[in-house]
Amino acid sequence: MQQIINFIIRNKNFLLFLLLFGISLFFTIQSHSYHKSKFINSANFLTGGVYNSVSNINGYFNLKSQNEILAEENNHLKNLLYNSNTKADSVFIDTLDTQDIYKFRTANIIRNNYSSTDNMLLINKGSKDSIHEDFGVISSKGIIGVVNKTSRNYATVISVLNTTIKISAQLKKTNHYGSLTWNGKNPAFAQLIDIQKIAPVKKGDTIVTTGMSSIFPKGIPVGVVDNFKLDAAENFYEINVKLFNDMTNIEYVYIIENTDKEEINNLISGRGNE
Repeated sequence: MQQIINFIIRNKNFLLFLLLFGISLFFTIQSHSYHKSKFINSANFLTGGVYNSVSNINGYFNLKSQNEILAEENNHLKNLLYNSNTKADSVFIDTLDTQDIYKFRTANIIRNNYSSTDNMLLINKGSKDSIHEDFGVISSKGIIGVVNKTSRNYATVISVLNTTIKISAQLKKTNHYGSLTWNGKNPAFAQLIDIQKIAPVKKGDTIVTTGMSSIFPKGIPVGVVDNFKLDAAENFYEINVKLFNDMTNIEYVYIIENTDKEEINNLISGRGNE
């Protein structure tokens, strides 16, 4: 305390000058509207810059939580979109039946292989999250793969970049369908085979899922036609499809559950109830 008093005594002239200068500056600003407006604008500029910097810093550290919020919102929208498409395609709609056929859950990819011929992914959701074998996996851009095996907290996914997988896909504009496969070469492209040569294929045409399997609903984006040719027998097209997803750079995914899958599979296998 004594040091503070000594400091004030030693610098009393300078401190008095600052006090008088501040008072005069205050009265000058208050008595002149031009000076007052300039002062306010300068203050707003400085405080605005500070708040903007703080906001940017906070936004950076909140990116993870914001991405999770957006993923949940997208998940809700996908539930509405694909279930409404399914109901719209139905010939008869029971107004008392409000059960959604497809359920969507969010997940993160924690491991991604894309450099071999049998590529797999690992996601951070498992059996405790009601994830099971043969559930479809997509991103906000399109198809990713199919759940292969699950543990309590994790699941492996067969990537579309896997030479053993086949997914039913079609030309969006004409509904001509075939099988989406991968030839093990370029991770940016997959191949759509068994498209009849009568189909009016053009470069740039959009490819989507058919909805004919119990895994993916109809209309999930796949990619666009990059080039095509007839097979050796010249009966079917072999189409090179540029994937919408960059399979080397994916993080957030959606897992699709078809709640009617067991009933459909039982019916197909002949075990359905009449």
